[in-house]
Amino acid sequence: MELRNVEVANADYLFMHSENIRIDNYRQQGNYSFQYCRNVEIRNAVIDSKDAFWGTEDVTVYDSTISGEYLGWHSKRLRLVNCRISGTQPLCYATDLVMENCTMDDDCDLAFEYATVNATLQGAVRSVKNPRSGSITAGSFGEIIIDENIKAPADCELKTWAETTDRP
Repeated sequence: MELRNVEVANADYLFMHSENIRIDNYRQQGNYSFQYCRNVEIRNAVIDSKDAFWGTEDVTVYDSTISGEYLGWHSKRLRLVNCRISGTQPLCYATDLVMENCTMDDDCDLAFEYATVNATLQGAVRSVKNPRSGSITAGSFGEIIIDENIKAPADCELKTWAETTDRP
């Protein structure tokens, strides 16, 4: 399926269980979008959706704004490139999450719980909770919660751009 220059509203559960989707210049308002989808590429989108990309596999989103709580929960190989993220508890329980040159709004709290992640983020990250493994590099971190509930291997490295020579 290929879509270009599409705008949808009140579109709950849009694309659920779909495969092989290519979208460019897309605007959507509606919850539970792209749940359980596979092999999806999205470019130049504005997506306002609670639970977007829940349980997806092999999804890449470029140059987009994604707003809504519980983004990307239980996803596998979700890749976000040059994206702006907003909403509570984003990207938890994700496996092999990649974020390249993304920003997270101040409402992104309790991010990355139990996720395996490799992220390079511009600006601040309000709060991170129990990331499982990988690395997260950001301009700064607010609250970092590492508690007795963290899951092995529990070796995710959190660092600021000031602590690295790998600046973008």
